[in-house]
Amino acid sequence: MEVIVITGGSRGIGAATARACADRGLGVILTYNSHSEAAEAVVGQIKQSGGRAVALPLDVADTESYASFREAVTRSLHEIWNGASVHGLVNNAGFGLYSPIETVTEEQFDGLFSVHLKGPFFLTQALLPLIREGGAIVNLTSATTRVATAGVAPYASFKGGLEVLTRYMAKEFGPRRIRANAVSPGAIRTELGGGLTDASEALLASQTALGRVGEAEEVGRVIASLLTDEFGWVNGQSIEVGGGYCI
Repeated sequence: MEVIVITGGSRGIGAATARACADRGLGVILTYNSHSEAAEAVVGQIKQSGGRAVALPLDVADTESYASFREAVTRSLHEIWNGASVHGLVNNAGFGLYSPIETVTEEQFDGLFSVHLKGPFFLTQALLPLIREGGAIVNLTSATTRVATAGVAPYASFKGGLEVLTRYMAKEFGPRRIRANAVSPGAIRTELGGGLTDASEALLASQTALGRVGEAEEVGRVIASLLTDEFGWVNGQSIEVGGGYCI
């Protein structure tokens, strides 16, 4: 069984991706930071459906913990799947901040940078020896890299950097036939940034060609497909999943 590591897999798009991967017969190692019960609930759902999964703690902002996390992944691979490699990595963990540029603090800026760009860079580096030849990486970016939205400048800037990094991953990991793509969600109903109010949902729906906001499951299915051979010739791309947001 091929195994996928998904960061931030306890809720939202990460949890939806974990379930979508399990539906495709993939094993799942999902991470959580502070929502252990939610993570275990996702693992329980996967197991109830006949799949195999495990939840491991990880603070993506703490790069010093990556070596011990890699050891935990290695143990899980051996104990649960009797294997030694993973097929793919989904860099999904993140959080939102809504604040105009003039009020963003250096601490807030650094926190977003650590999770949304520095974290994916060095976590991928740490796990790369475990990713098998012919594997796949998916990085979660954002439609805010294309459509400027007031109040999310640092978040969008680092997501833009991650989009560039994705192309470099595709280039540098090509000799091992490891594909790297980015998925850029549009307006999606999740808890990111505190979730949507009725007013904000109505506004986002009016800005989307299909006339509604998306669901986490709709993004998760795209990510899971990119991890399989079904999309084996897609590489170095950024795919927006937003129902036609601001087109």
